Amino acid sequence: MAPVLPITRQIARAGHQESRRDPHDLCISDASDCVIFDRHGVCKTFNSLFQHDKAIIIFVRNFLCYTCKEYVEDLGKIPRHMLQESNVRLVVIGQSSCSHIEGFCSLTGYHHEIYVDPERQIYRKLGMRRGETYMETPSSSPHVKSSLLVGSLKSMWRAMTNPAFDFQGDPLQQGGALIVGPGPEVHFAHFDMNRLDHMPINWLLQIAGLQTLDFSDSHKIIHI
Repeated sequence: MAPVLPITRQIARAGHQESRRDPHDLCISDASDCVIFDRHGVCKTFNSLFQHDKAIIIFVRNFLCYTCKEYVEDLGKIPRHMLQESNVRLVVIGQSSCSHIEGFCSLTGYHHEIYVDPERQIYRKLGMRRGETYMETPSSSPHVKSSLLVGSLKSMWRAMTNPAFDFQGDPLQQGGALIVGPGPEVHFAHFDMNRLDHMPINWLLQIAGLQTLDFSDSHKIIHI
């Protein structure tokens, strides 16, 4: 049986048509000159991520959020060679201080590109929502393993034991996922409605022209 291909545009749930993002209507140039920072505090422009390559760009809520942590843990399982062979960049963007990047990568095992947008300029210019909206059919991320209670307790514990004792970003800010480039062409856009509304990673890999992976217990490539 032929594999079912993923939907290549924002999924609109009943009652939330305004959240649909048609890739062709998203003006990525509005945020092109916004500045992002790496773990060393070195800055670069947002458009440098996709100027010459195709890029899967994941915007996360904040580095203390348990759902973001577990989602990025699975992103970290994507083999580097698989991306390099297809000339695709995988980028995570958070909205905290760059001083939190190192600890977040150590916690999640994420080893690909990661930057921060501490003033949330890109989040705002692209129209990502602030606040959570839950639908009649609850969102469910295949990458989140912890329950709301256990996950929230873990997040609070990490906040309390962190020397800075901050939320490592605005806790009300939602994230999203883009596939862009080379150049300003947007191939796919999804903006999260709430903390569990992550786009399944295998859908993103398929849309970007990559092999999918088995995230259940390893990063085994699934040949389709």
